[in-house]
Amino acid sequence: MNKTAIIIPTRLDAQRLPNKPLKLINNKEMILHVIEAAKKSLGGEVFVATPDQKIIELVKNYGGEAIKTSIDHQTGTDRIFEVYKNALKGSPSIIVNLQGDMPNIEPKDIKTLINYMKQNKCDIGTLASSLNSSAELNNENIVKVLVKEKMKVGNFIEAIDFVRKNPKTDCLIYHHIGIYAFTSNALLRYVNFKRSKLEIERKLEQLRAMENKMSIHVGYVDSSPLSVDTEKDLIKVKKLMEKNE
Repeated sequence: MNKTAIIIPTRLDAQRLPNKPLKLINNKEMILHVIEAAKKSLGGEVFVATPDQKIIELVKNYGGEAIKTSIDHQTGTDRIFEVYKNALKGSPSIIVNLQGDMPNIEPKDIKTLINYMKQNKCDIGTLASSLNSSAELNNENIVKVLVKEKMKVGNFIEAIDFVRKNPKTDCLIYHHIGIYAFTSNALLRYVNFKRSKLEIERKLEQLRAMENKMSIHVGYVDSSPLSVDTEKDLIKVKKLMEKNE
């Protein structure tokens, strides 16, 4: 039986936007919007992984599951591994790392990724959407994924690279969406690798997997969830979500 856990790593101490998970959007904290989307996906059990008691209390008052983790983790994936290993006793066969700063992610896209992972075709699965402008292409806060073929809704293909800067390449470039699904074996392998050179340089933890020859498949979706990294991002996502309310 394929048991899936959706784990949302989050913390208050974000450098660019402190207390980010608690920022209000439509009178609801950002982290609660992410939990809601995860639950609506019906993809598996949903847990928040955080070192911060304030977030734990908020999530539990909302009726969610929150697990306190070490303050010493260097990446979100290391944080979800602690929950997988200790709280969940290594039982899920698919573990989804859903970023806590994507309040407008579509539940159906989370489910699409989980369904693909159940086919056991890769170590790690993730998602991408179209870049909408040259400004997005040149924005280093927007992570780009490079592939060899044109992507279509529902199709998954192998990722070639992940970058922040405009790569100026012949490869096709898409807007990477910050969600990762691991098989249990892949997660165990990943956390046992040392942080890699490119991972540290680009501040992109998926590069640790790529530099260790792990396969990452990326699927195309026709939505464009925003990762909130700055106050400007927060204003933008607020406008989008207020419009759709």
